[in-house]
Amino acid sequence: MTNAADTEKTAPQGLSRATSLILAAALFMEMMDSTVIATALPSIAADIGTSPVSLKLALTSYLVALAVFIPISGWLSDRVGARNLLSIAMLVFIIGSIACAFSDSLGSFVLSRFLQGMGGSMMTPVARILLVRATPRDQLVSAMAWLAVPALMGPMMGPPIGGFLTSYLSWHWIFLVNIPIGILGIIMTQKFIPRLGIRRKTPLDLAGFILSATAFSGIVFGLSVISLPALHPAFGIAAVIVGVIAGVTYWRRAKRHATPLLNPKIFSNGLFFRSIAGGFVFRLGIGATPFLLPLLLQVGYGLSPVESGLTTFAGALGAIAFKFVAQRYYRFFGLKRALMLAVVTAVCALSASGFIPPAEAIWLLLAALLLAGIARSAFFTVATAMALSAVSDEETGQASALVSVAQNISIALAVALAGSVLQASSYLRGAELGLIDLRIAVLTAAGVSACAILFLVGLAKGADRILTSRDTTKTEGVE
Repeated sequence: MTNAADTEKTAPQGLSRATSLILAAALFMEMMDSTVIATALPSIAADIGTSPVSLKLALTSYLVALAVFIPISGWLSDRVGARNLLSIAMLVFIIGSIACAFSDSLGSFVLSRFLQGMGGSMMTPVARILLVRATPRDQLVSAMAWLAVPALMGPMMGPPIGGFLTSYLSWHWIFLVNIPIGILGIIMTQKFIPRLGIRRKTPLDLAGFILSATAFSGIVFGLSVISLPALHPAFGIAAVIVGVIAGVTYWRRAKRHATPLLNPKIFSNGLFFRSIAGGFVFRLGIGATPFLLPLLLQVGYGLSPVESGLTTFAGALGAIAFKFVAQRYYRFFGLKRALMLAVVTAVCALSASGFIPPAEAIWLLLAALLLAGIARSAFFTVATAMALSAVSDEETGQASALVSVAQNISIALAVALAGSVLQASSYLRGAELGLIDLRIAVLTAAGVSACAILFLVGLAKGADRILTSRDTTKTEGVE
C-alpha cells in the first residue's frame, strides 16, 4: 500500500465527461494517424524512392514500438505521474510526426514511425489509468464509452482525410496536422486534468523490461511480417519463436521477482483474467473484420474501394452510436448477460454479413454491419471497465498496460489467422482467391469469437458489484 505522501491529489467525484473527451483527444490523434497513412503509402513510397511493399516496414515499426513500450507505461505513470506522462507521450508523438514529414528515405521514415510509436504506446494505457483512478465505479462504463468516441472517429476519418491531404496538398500534411492537435491536447491536459494517480518509487525491473519487450515485439513483428509480407515469412516465423521463448522466460522469472514490471499474479484475480482472456479470444475473430470485409466486398462482390468503404462505414457508426447508451445497456442486462449478449449478437451479425450480396440486399447488409459494430462496442466497453475495476489502485497501471498488450497482440494474430485461412482455402481448391474462400474466413472468424463465451459463463453473480460503487475504490472479493 502507498502512504499519503506518495499519492497525488485525487478528484473526489471523478472525471467529468468533458475531461474524458480531453483524454480521448490523444487517442483520436493516435488512431487517426494509424489509419490515415495507409491511403498515402504509394505517394510516400514514390517520393522517398522505395516501393509500397517495402514501406509496410514503417507500419510494422510502429506496431513494434507499441509492443516494446506499452509494458513499461504502468511503471512510468507511477514514477512521474499519469498526467505528466500523458503530456510527455503526446510531445514524443508530435516530434515523431515532424520527423516523418521530413523523412527522405526508407530508413529515416521507419525510424520516425518507431519514434511515433514510442509516444503512441503511452497514450491509451495512461488515459485509461487517469480515467479509472478518478471515476466512481457506477459511472465507469459510461466514462469508458465517452473515452472511446473520438478514438472510434479516428479510423473513420483517417482514410478520407488522408486521401484529401495527399491529393490536394501533399502526404507531408498527414503528419503535420498532428502538431496542432497534440499541442492543444498537452495544454488541455495540463490545465484541466487533475493530478491523479499513485506516485511510487518502485525500482525498474530492467531485465524484465528487456524480456517483455523482446517477447511482445517479437510476436507482433513476426505476425505482421507473416500477414503483410514485406519480408520473407521465415523472418516472421523466427521472430514469433524468439518472442514466445522470451515470454516464457519472463513469466517464470516474474513469478520469483519482488517487483516485476508486469506481475503475473494479477491474473489470479478471476474477473481480470476472464476479461483479458475473453477479450483476447473475441478479438481474434472480430479483429480480422477490417481486413476481411473490404476483401469480401471488393474481391468477392466487385465493389469499388469507395463503395466498400461507405458500406463498412456502417460498422463504425454502430460502434459510436452504442457509446451513448452504454451505461443503460449495462444496468439493464447486468455484467454477465451484457457481455454474453454482445458476443452472440456480434457472431450472428458477422456470419450473416458474409452471405448478403450488396447488389441484392444492401440495406440488409448495412443493418448486419451496423449491428456487428454495436455488439463489438458493447463487449469491449463493458469488458474493459470490468478488467480495470477488478484490480486495486496500485495495480491499475499494470492492468491497463496488459489490456493494451493483449489488444495489440490479438489484432496482429487475428489478421495473420484470417490470412492463413484464406491462403489454405484457396490452395486446397487449387484456384485463386474467391468468394467461397472469403466466406469461409468470415465464418472462421465468427466461430473463433464465439469461443469467448467459455470465459464468461463462469462469472460470479456478485461480479456486478465492482461497477456499482459510488466512490473510486475497488470492490474486493467479488469472485
